[in-house]
Amino acid sequence: MIKLENIQKRFGELEVLKDVSLNVQKGTVTAIIGPSGSGKTTFLRCINVLEQPNNGKITIDDQTIDFSNKVSKKEIISLRSKTGMVFQQHHLFPHLTALENVMEGLVTVQKVNKEVAKKKATDLLVKVGLEDKINLLPHQLSGGQQQRVGIARALALEPTVILFDEPTSALDPELVQEVLKVMKELAEEGMTMIVVTHEMRFARDVADEVIFMDGGYIIEQGHPSEVLEKPKQDRTKQFLRLIQ
Repeated sequence: MIKLENIQKRFGELEVLKDVSLNVQKGTVTAIIGPSGSGKTTFLRCINVLEQPNNGKITIDDQTIDFSNKVSKKEIISLRSKTGMVFQQHHLFPHLTALENVMEGLVTVQKVNKEVAKKKATDLLVKVGLEDKINLLPHQLSGGQQQRVGIARALALEPTVILFDEPTSALDPELVQEVLKVMKELAEEGMTMIVVTHEMRFARDVADEVIFMDGGYIIEQGHPSEVLEKPKQDRTKQFLRLIQ
C-alpha cells in the first residue's frame, strides 16, 4: 500500500538519506528508531514531500511519483492529501480554538460545508478525549492536549497513513502516556501509522515492524521482538544498550 524505493535526499553536500527502501502494509504500525541525525525525520518528511527527495519513487495507494523525473505541484498535492502529519511541536494555529484547528483543513482544503466540518471535528475531539476542551485556544491546553488536537486534525482529512514525528518528545513525562494511549487506540482500529519515536515500550507493544536507521540507511528491520530484543547488527545492539 505504501512503497518507498531507493529514496535519496541531499542538503547541499550533505547526503542525509543514501538509499532507503521500505514497504508498509495497510493497517500496520511501523516504528522508526535510531540516533539523532540518522535521517529518521527527513525520511518521514520525504514520504509526504515536505522535503522533496533527490531520487527514488514513492507509491501511496494507486499513485506513484518518480523523483528522478520532474515532479509537478499537482502530483505533490495529490500524494500529500493521502497522508496526515503529527509534528513534534504541535503546529496549531494559535488564534483558533481546538475545534477550529481541526475544522480548518476540512473547510479550506476539502471545501466541506462548515456545519458538516464542525460535527466531524467535534466527533474527533471526543474520540481523542477532549470533548470538554473544544472551545479553548492552544495556549489554554497542556502540551499533551495540544498534541491530541494535532492527531484529531490529522484524522479529519481521512488519510491513508498518519506520519508521527516524535510526537511525545516535547512533552513532560506525565503527559506522554495520554498521547500514546490515543495512538494505541488508533492502531487497534487498524489505522496505518509510521512513527518516528524514542518510546521503546510503544515500539515493542504496538508496532508491527521496527526500523532502525543510522547514517542515512535502514540498518535493521523486523518484528519488534527481533529488532529490540535479539538485534543482529552490532550498531543496533550498541544503540539499544545506550537507551534501555
